[in-house]
Amino acid sequence: MSERRNCFRWQIDRQAKVKLEGAECFSDCHIKDINLKGIQVSSRKKLPRDTFIKLSLCLDENCAINIEAWVVWHKIIDGFNLYGLYFSRIHDSNKEKIYQFIFRNFPEQVSRCWWQGLTEEKGGEIMQKVRPEDKRIFARFSANFPLRFLNLRSGKEGEASTQDISAKGIGFVTREQLQPDTLLEMWLQVPDKGEPFYTRGNVIWSKMAESDNYRVGVNLEKANLMGMSRVLRTI
Repeated sequence: MSERRNCFRWQIDRQAKVKLEGAECFSDCHIKDINLKGIQVSSRKKLPRDTFIKLSLCLDENCAINIEAWVVWHKIIDGFNLYGLYFSRIHDSNKEKIYQFIFRNFPEQVSRCWWQGLTEEKGGEIMQKVRPEDKRIFARFSANFPLRFLNLRSGKEGEASTQDISAKGIGFVTREQLQPDTLLEMWLQVPDKGEPFYTRGNVIWSKMAESDNYRVGVNLEKANLMGMSRVLRTI
C-alpha cells in the first residue's frame, strides 16, 4: 500500500469497541477520526498516562485490530474522556485493515483525499510540498513558551516564542527569516523546572507578520512522546 494514501486523517465519527490488555471484555467507545499513525477516541473509561498501552479495537465486525499506543493528550468533554492516541506499534496487516474499513464505509473520503494536492499557497504564505505523513495527527494546542533554535543550514542561532504545538508540529514567531525545508534543532523551555525539551524538525511554511516578525510552521522529525506529555501538562 503506497505512502500516498497512508496518513490522511479519516473522519469516521462512529461507535466502536475497545479492550485494554488484561481486560476481560470490550467496552463502548466513540471514534472521531483515525489514520495509520493514530486515533482520536472518546470513552467513559480512563486510560493510563505516560506509558505505552496495548489495546484491541473493533471498528466493525470485519475490522478488529491490535495496537500499542501512547496517550498524547487528554480532554474531558461532556463527562467523557477524549484521547489522542499515537500508534507506537502497529502491524502492516492492521494498517491494511484500517484502510479497507475506510474504503468500505467512507468511499467519498477516499475519492476526495486520494488526489488531494501536495502544494498550497494562500495569503502570501510560502509552503513546502507536504507529504501526507507530515500532516498533524491530532489536535493543536495554543502554547506560549520561549524557544531557541539552531539553523542547521546556516549554523545561525535564533530565538522565538511558540504559538501552538501538536504531537508532530510547532508554530512559532521569530525575527529570523527561515526558508521552507530548513532543518532546525530546537530547545523549548517548558515551565516545569525541568531541562529544556529538545527536538528537531523541518520548516514547512513561513510568512511575514506584523512588526517585522515571521510566523513559522515546523514539522517535527518524530514525536517525542515523553517530552510532549511534559508540554501538555503545563498548558
